[in-house]
Amino acid sequence: MTYYTATAVGTSFEETVTRTRDLLAAEGFGVITEIDVRETMKTKLGIDLRNYLILGACNPPLAHRALETEDKIGVLLTCNVIVQETDAGVEVAAMDPIAAIGNEALEGVAAEVKS
Repeated sequence: MTYYTATAVGTSFEETVTRTRDLLAAEGFGVITEIDVRETMKTKLGIDLRNYLILGACNPPLAHRALETEDKIGVLLTCNVIVQETDAGVEVAAMDPIAAIGNEALEGVAAEVKS
């Protein structure tokens, strides 16, 4: 089973980051963390890496429902979305919440996150 969903896009890295933020916001998700993996690898290890950004997105009402159902679900919050350059172009990927959740009580919330 694949634990993520990914989509190749035909826009630049910078435009894809902006569009991803806008699309997340349109679905009620705010970006509350951002990790520039490229910069981190350069700073910490001296390694040059392609553009790779992790956006930590959160939809507070859905997060609250999930936390009320399962107090350990916080290990999967925030919903991380990556934007990365690949040899084929730019890709956006996110965890498949249904694949990651093994708790039947959370299936409804996971389905909403996925949609």
